[in-house]
Amino acid sequence: MTEFKKYKLGDIADIRTSNVDKKITLNQKTVKLCNFVDVYYNWAITKSNYDSFMTATASDEEISKFSLKKGQVAFTKDSETRDDIGIPAYIAEDFKDVVLGYHTALATPDENIVTGEYLNAFMHSSYIQKYFELNATGSGMRYTLSQQTLHDIPILAPDLDAQHKIGSLLSKIDRKISINREINRNLEELAKQIYDYWFVQFDFPNEEGMPYKSSGGKMVWNETLKKEIPAGWEVKNVVDVIEPIERGISYTSDDIKSNKGIPMLNLACYDKQGEYRSGEMKFFSGKCTDRVYPFEMFIACTDMTQNADIIGRPIFAPTEYNEYVYSMDLAKITPKLISKMYLYYTLRTSFYHTYIKPFASGTNVKHLNIYGIERYPLYIPSGDIQKRFEERIRPIKIRQQKCLQEIQELTELRDSLLPLLMSGQVTLNSCLSAD
Repeated sequence: MTEFKKYKLGDIADIRTSNVDKKITLNQKTVKLCNFVDVYYNWAITKSNYDSFMTATASDEEISKFSLKKGQVAFTKDSETRDDIGIPAYIAEDFKDVVLGYHTALATPDENIVTGEYLNAFMHSSYIQKYFELNATGSGMRYTLSQQTLHDIPILAPDLDAQHKIGSLLSKIDRKISINREINRNLEELAKQIYDYWFVQFDFPNEEGMPYKSSGGKMVWNETLKKEIPAGWEVKNVVDVIEPIERGISYTSDDIKSNKGIPMLNLACYDKQGEYRSGEMKFFSGKCTDRVYPFEMFIACTDMTQNADIIGRPIFAPTEYNEYVYSMDLAKITPKLISKMYLYYTLRTSFYHTYIKPFASGTNVKHLNIYGIERYPLYIPSGDIQKRFEERIRPIKIRQQKCLQEIQELTELRDSLLPLLMSGQVTLNSCLSAD
């Protein structure tokens, strides 16, 4: 059995809490900012994340203190809920111009005692997550970890050789998770390109299989949309082609249990682009007779700090479970006279997103007026074209869901291995031989 020694994080790592905000300030240097959400949603930060980092500015001192370097571990420090605190991400590569943003902390471990890969894995374990939950201070809208709490984080670590082997094994699992996410991103780009080709350029296949508009298909001016659309297409508001919109349930923290009850869809299950994040599911233990099922469609109705771009976007219930309940920050959209996939991708266009934003109001948290969705005008292709588009896109969405299910299984495996090693239920040799 592997022997684990106990340390306090502050004794084996330099810990710094970031104060770098998102503002552009004159006379400061331009940098890329690795924010709370980047840390929260990634096991490791690599150069593949670079394009998703926002642009900001930082002082020379901030750049010196919070630049990301390989071997460090970043983790969330402040959040609206206790269980979002202490979520780590391993800095797997060196960056020249990326600094860590506020509401996070950065640990630079003493590599003679603990490796960054292992520290990241340990901080993902349920053992340490319980520590963060119990020691977070605050109430209401904000919880945080004090400097003393950060220093006293209990770390259990084996010798360096074992740490390297554990870190390497868990990193291999995470790379497979990253590959699946990349597959899903590519599949989504493919679906968007098909939609754009068919319904933005209007080059859907005509009766001869040729691109409609490029082959001389008749276009007519539509006064409502102020643009030409294919002859024979109608223009209707969303409200005319869907069932009445249904809002989800309200709930309290007492209604949420860990892996007990009915899985509940809310915005925490989705990233800022509206893509489902496997592993973020909560479970509802209260009373609710309504159920929703995989591939049912929703609109995100709340705009929070961590989901700044999601409001108004359509999202699907995943296939991870057979049934769900859903929270009131979502609204169910049920098509009745229109293809679900056509409606979904129409409501994911930048034109729609620009249109819907003014229908959200509020100061700290914005809420969407459903009227905006209902009155959105869209052109309605012929039933045959919609059917063919549905047949093209549905297999792509099913493939994405399979990737998400595999991500969920791999995530559970990755996060369960270290606790099993610590308890002696499995040995490092058995894990490596299985690998």
